[in-house]
Amino acid sequence: MLMALGMFIFEISTLAHDEMQRKAQWVHAKSGRVGARDATQFVGPGAETISLSGAVYTEIADASLSIDQLRAMADEGDAYPLLDGTGLVFGDFVIEAIDGRHAAIMADGRARRIDFAIDLLRVDDPACTDGEAAS
Repeated sequence: MLMALGMFIFEISTLAHDEMQRKAQWVHAKSGRVGARDATQFVGPGAETISLSGAVYTEIADASLSIDQLRAMADEGDAYPLLDGTGLVFGDFVIEAIDGRHAAIMADGRARRIDFAIDLLRVDDPACTDGEAAS
């Protein structure tokens, strides 16, 4: 297992990503000052995104079924826990976008290779009901 998003497992037989990009932001409120740089105050964590991308060859895995399963998860709008193969938990994420590119088209119209990218956005833990965000 490379990663898991909820019950969806990223692996050779489903979708095996070969790149992961993680971006985290922190929010600082700014207040203008005369003759000096803006004053800033740390507000808290901002957006955290993870992008997974890769290519799947249809001889190895049926990527279209896996992509359809991820699209169905995205349609639900739910947050899913994301963890990697070592057990590291990244937090809860929603699926923001799924891109697919079909290449090396065969005579019957099927693609031999499907390039994919999945954009995930971290959301606060849905179990936190008192308004306090999870760390």
